[in-house]
Amino acid sequence: MIHGKKVIVVMPAYNAEKTLEQTYAEIPRDIVDEVILTDDCSRDATVEKARELGISEILRHPRNRGYGGNQKTCYDRALELGADIVIMLHPDYQYTPKLIEAMAYIIANGVYPVVFGSRILGKGARKGGMPLIKYVANRFLTLTQNLLLNQKLSEYHTGYRAFSAEVLRAVDYNLCSDDFIFDNEMAAQIFWKGFEIGEVTCPTKYFNDASSINLRRSTVYGFGVLRVSLVYRLCKWRICKSKLFPTA
Repeated sequence: MIHGKKVIVVMPAYNAEKTLEQTYAEIPRDIVDEVILTDDCSRDATVEKARELGISEILRHPRNRGYGGNQKTCYDRALELGADIVIMLHPDYQYTPKLIEAMAYIIANGVYPVVFGSRILGKGARKGGMPLIKYVANRFLTLTQNLLLNQKLSEYHTGYRAFSAEVLRAVDYNLCSDDFIFDNEMAAQIFWKGFEIGEVTCPTKYFNDASSINLRRSTVYGFGVLRVSLVYRLCKWRICKSKLFPTA
């Protein structure tokens, strides 16, 4: 707890048995009140490992709902448990849990209501092993998104995110996709509602057990990102309508 605010870490998990223990061990329990793991119908022993580690809240989908669907369950449960600050941490150890404290304090002190852990600030991405093609795609998509959303984020594609409960209640994340495009739809919703997003430099690691999507799905994701940003701009100009970006 920070300044009387309840901090909950949520971990959307899928086949994270090999990396879960290392990730969980580095979560700063002096400020984190609860940890929620939602297993998206893993094929390995992720749930058994979570129970062995003593994770306080373990939820399991009876069928695979997708990355976005997994996050929806995480946020719903965190709000039910009275979270004031919710931090989404991937259990694959690609992002260091050691930044949880910094991200939580930024929100608790009212600096920003949302914080992203950016792999692009500094040289963390390439140094951590991000493939060149992914890096180039990240830079192109982020530039396009900043132009269409009229923002200046260093990247939109990080999976390390912290939110105030106010933001989670204000945006309708359940309208977002159940797939990987969820993150970008939610970020666009946050900007649509008038909230700001802060960033902290985050080193990252690419290794065999870290989660990643294949080329086909990456291509679909990329076009989805462009679509979300274009629809956002058209809605701003009142040329079209979208349930994600409702107008008064």
